[in-house]
Amino acid sequence: MAKILVVEDDPLVAQSIATLLTSNRHTVESVADGGQALALLRVYNYDLIVLDLWIPGLTGEELCAKYRANGGQTPILMLTGKRRLTDKVAGLDSGADDYLVKPFNAEELSARVRALLRRESSEKTNELVSGELRLNLKTKTVHVQDGEVQLLAKELAVLEFLLRHKGQVFSAETILDRVWSSESDSTLDAIRQCIARLRKKIDKPGRPSMITTVIGLGYTIK
Repeated sequence: MAKILVVEDDPLVAQSIATLLTSNRHTVESVADGGQALALLRVYNYDLIVLDLWIPGLTGEELCAKYRANGGQTPILMLTGKRRLTDKVAGLDSGADDYLVKPFNAEELSARVRALLRRESSEKTNELVSGELRLNLKTKTVHVQDGEVQLLAKELAVLEFLLRHKGQVFSAETILDRVWSSESDSTLDAIRQCIARLRKKIDKPGRPSMITTVIGLGYTIK
């Protein structure tokens, strides 16, 4: 699961992209203005940006260039209705990682998104592993020893996030920012409850929890 920002001023196109990405278990936020998108990128972290070339406020190229100039590293998939090679080169030169011409096939968009997320990920296999716990990234299934554990969507998202960043400590605020939509009305208590449910499902009686609480700092999987 990834947190993706879609910057597209055509509401029908934006909705179709969001529906597709959500069906692939990603968390999606959509904005229609380049200036609004840049403001979000200054505050929130995303795993991927799907960016239309022609948007109000700032063009896709301007937004991309400003974001990269400010040190932004998130992969960017640029969308445009223009097919000329010069437009493609200009988009890539502004800092985009890939380029897709409208109208595009849903399967191709999904494939481009997967490729960019794979490129960004440090994981080389289809599994994230911590001791006896295994999360299959392809099937989104979780096993502890030989038994499958049934997780709710947000429980799975939190577990995947912690497993992708093993050894790093994240506060409840950071987990809320990275896993939940910034438009969500979820609270820090919801994060704590989610962690508590996860522990009940993945921990073995009599053993230390797989999710460690670092007092005053947050949560980690070592």
